[in-house]
Parts: sequence; structure tokens; C-alpha cells
Amino acid sequence: MRQLARSTRPLHRLGLIACAALLVSGCSILKEDKIDYKSAQRGSSLDVPPDLTQLSRDTRYVVPGAAVTASGYQTSQTSGASAPGAGTAPLQVGDVRIERSGSQRWLVVNRAPAQLWGPIRDFWQENGFLLDVDQETLGIMETDWAENRAKIPQDIIRNTIGRLFDSLYSTGERDKFRTRLERNASGGTEIYVSHRGMAEVYSTREKDQTVWQPRPADPELEAEFLRRLMVKLGVAEAQAQSVVATAPAARQTARVTTVGNQPVLQFNDNFDRAWRRVGLSLDRSGFTVEDRNRSEGTYFVRYVEPVQPTSKPGFFSRLFGSDDKQPTPQRYRILVKSVDDTTTVSVLDAQGKPDASQNAQRIVQLLAGDLN
Repeated sequence: MRQLARSTRPLHRLGLIACAALLVSGCSILKEDKIDYKSAQRGSSLDVPPDLTQLSRDTRYVVPGAAVTASGYQTSQTSGASAPGAGTAPLQVGDVRIERSGSQRWLVVNRAPAQLWGPIRDFWQENGFLLDVDQETLGIMETDWAENRAKIPQDIIRNTIGRLFDSLYSTGERDKFRTRLERNASGGTEIYVSHRGMAEVYSTREKDQTVWQPRPADPELEAEFLRRLMVKLGVAEAQAQSVVATAPAARQTARVTTVGNQPVLQFNDNFDRAWRRVGLSLDRSGFTVEDRNRSEGTYFVRYVEPVQPTSKPGFFSRLFGSDDKQPTPQRYRILVKSVDDTTTVSVLDAQGKPDASQNAQRIVQLLAGDLN
């Protein structure tokens, strides 16, 4: 992990000399929190696949389908949570509870989305983020790419001369968080927070060029921000910490198979939980979800096939993306169908026909990797 940009290596060597002298004087090393995005600054957006284009369609929070009574919904939630192998385990404090399935967690709050949108927007800004997407009608909020400055080692070099050139220090990582709000049948709101990460890696043997590549989503980062969000919504700090840490998880294995020459994903879960899990996996994997129709079990998404840049990018291009031409985003439909407690996820093309292309195979593998 980088402490200084490569262009500052001579300065780094001078810092090592200063470090030796300061060690003699007995300087101490400061410790900071593990998460600190407050010093993140806006730059050009990272231009990396999958597609990160902002959403424009107007989809509201409604849950399509037949009417469901609040008492009936609560009964189904309770019975589903307590059933053996259910895969989710709710723990509630006040009107906020957390549910978990595998590495995925989300909040369920007994308040309308309109009551939560403002506080959640304030929450991300208070944690040091700028918002790239802030569309209440879509129920989607997305932060800018930001750097966790707490990951930069607090060594003597940075504690002395580093404060003057703090912007030269870099972790070589960037993070983005998406918050999705969905109204449930009882009038409350389900809140999903998903993480996406990028890492700057060397692209040549000589280590003189770098490219940005996706890195796996971090479930612990998601859990930490859900905990902080619970506190923002009125849960006591100690209670939020306990609830997030103790929420049990039943692991559901997703398997990739072929049905009629079409790649599909299958796992044991009922539709309600499968719909939530697939939606969160799409957010984590960087798909642009343009629309969703729960009554039909369909997510309308855009996907870009990953490619590697072929030109030699400059410093700022390496840092915030390059001008390499990316493939045109392709539209797909992700179909979630459940029979009892068995769910099948398949990929359809833009016209709603079964898709057996290589991209369909990649999409299925991406979802399987996250769900497992």
C-alpha cells in the first residue's frame, strides 16, 4: 500500500533521514480510527467498469403486487425469521431492526422513506462523503469515490513533514457506497448499504504504470456504516454495536448450473429473501439498476464488459481514470423466480428473451461469487 505517490520518492528518502533523527528524540506514533473519510476530496470520477452512469428513470418506492395487510406481513416476517434455515435473523431496537443473510445485512425501519431520506443524506455527508447520486424518486443515494485516510500508516514521516504534503499520500484504494431504500408492505422502509472498492495496481513488470481494478466488496465496511446509521436513527451506540455484531447468519450456497443451454443461478431461499439478496448483490457488483418490478421478479440493469486500458495514462488519468474507450453498456433483465424455497436467477436480454451469451455467464458468475 502506497504511503507517497511515486513522484515524491526523493522526498520520501529525505523523510527517512529525518525519521532517523526523530527516533532519537523519542517521538511517538499517533493512533487514529480505522475509518476516516472526512479528508476525502472530490476529483474526477474513476472511469472504470462496470457502468457507473447516473440513473435518470423515475421509479418510486412502491412494492407491486397484491395488497398485503400490515399484520399479515409482520406474521410472515416473524415466522420466516424463526423457521429453521430461514437465512435471515432480525434483531430489533425500537423501530429499527437489522436482518442478515450470509455476509449481507440490511436495516428495516418502521418509518416511511420520505422521513428517512434527509437524515440518511446528512449521515453520509457527516461521514465525509460527497454524493454523486441523490435521487429520492428512485430511492438511490450513491457517494463519490473516496479514500479511507485512516489506512495511511501514521508513521513519523507523515507526522512531521507529511502534514505539509498530506495530499501526496495515498492508500492506492478508493471506496464508493450505494444506499437503496425500498418501501415494504407494512409501510416501513428497507435500507441497503453496499460497498464497491477499487485498487491501483501495477500494470507493467517495471512497475512504472498503474491501472485501477475492482477489488472485492467489504462486508465489514457495510456493517460498520449500518451500525453508524442505526445510531443516526436513534439507536444507542452500545445497542447498535451489539445488534450488528451478534446478528446470526445462515449460509446459503448459490450454485451455477445450466438450464436449456442457459446459465442460471440456483439457491435455497424463498422469493422475499432472494429478491433482497439479489438486489444487494447487484448493487455490490456495480450494476446500474435502472428499474425493478418486484411483482414480476425483474431487475432492469446495465452491464459493461470489463476491459484493460491499452494506452499509457498520465498521472491524473491513473489516479482518477483514463480516457480509454469503454464498450457500450448493454441492457439486461435479471429474473428472480422462486418455487417454495428454491430460487432460480437467470439473465434475459433487453427484449426479455433468455440470454446464453458470454456476458450472461459473467453476470451469473459475478452474482454467485457475491452470494457465496
